[in-house]
Amino acid sequence: MKTTQAAAQKLMSRPALLKMIKIWQMLDKKVVLTNGVFDILHEGHIASLNEAASHGDILIVALNNDASVKRLKGEGRPVNNEAARALLLASLLMTDAVILFEEDTPLHLINEVMPAVLVKGGDYTVEQIAGAKEVLAAGGKVVLANMVEGISTTKILAAGKALQ
Repeated sequence: MKTTQAAAQKLMSRPALLKMIKIWQMLDKKVVLTNGVFDILHEGHIASLNEAASHGDILIVALNNDASVKRLKGEGRPVNNEAARALLLASLLMTDAVILFEEDTPLHLINEVMPAVLVKGGDYTVEQIAGAKEVLAAGGKVVLANMVEGISTTKILAAGKALQ
């Protein structure tokens, strides 16, 4: 199904996601979770999401909601609202589910999902990743995704301001 309906079906509430995870686990699917702001989707995000998806069968993207982005990134962020960011992520082939979270970190969600693999960008250390300790303690794996050199939302926004 190649319509926006297919993307919309990937946008899940917490109860719907937890129900789907049980189904995926019954089907012996390896669940991978990654998270972030994904404010201006760029090639670095795509590379990171592709790498995350390569570590399992199901890729869940936990997305900071607008309020948490504002707290983390400051005024003027997010550039794109949570509905737009979620739809873009859900429209990607490698993404199986997108869920918004309102906390500053997805720790509570990670504890509920307890993915087999937790993936975060290589600009973090394992010790800095919310939920890493819990996933490792449950027998899961934590992966630091490779970064695309020189590309970040912050740099894109700074370049845009320099042109003004």
